[in-house]
Amino acid sequence: MSRIGRMPISVPAGVEVKNDNNLITVKGAKGEISKQFSKEMGIEIADGVITVTRPSENKNHKSLHGLTRTLIANMITGVTTGFSKTLEVEGVGYRVAKQGKDLVMNLGFSHQVIMPERDGITIDVPNPNKIIINGIDKQKVGQFAAEIREKRPPEPYKGKGIRYEGERIIRKEGKAGKGKK
Repeated sequence: MSRIGRMPISVPAGVEVKNDNNLITVKGAKGEISKQFSKEMGIEIADGVITVTRPSENKNHKSLHGLTRTLIANMITGVTTGFSKTLEVEGVGYRVAKQGKDLVMNLGFSHQVIMPERDGITIDVPNPNKIIINGIDKQKVGQFAAEIREKRPPEPYKGKGIRYEGERIIRKEGKAGKGKK
């Protein structure tokens, strides 16, 4: 059996989970998330514990087993603590600011790059070189962070651009061997 899939998910106090024909709705302090899962997976909620079962040892069922359990666990984590991604902006003249619900970025282009906040996502800019993206849906937070990073990914020579916090950029040497033959 799947090691991840067979682990039970404990539902913390203050979180309400409903199962309506594998449409799981999780309601908590930070909000509410709903997701439709495969009809083949068995999802049981009893005594504050959620268990996911699969009907057979079919490869497709094995794949869905662990995935379903992890997605439900992420939904519960999202409504209790939420998810966060931190981006760092590095480069001379590169800076970010928040104007209303828009993220305004100066990234060395001739124009400003403006990205509006989306549903379920909040943007925080504690200083001009840091962006913090918060939300209850892990997939949406990661996707939005990736779209911001895509506007100016870090380059390998000087390391300028937008990177995830703690991301290590492998640097290249540049024109070190120019005059040698």
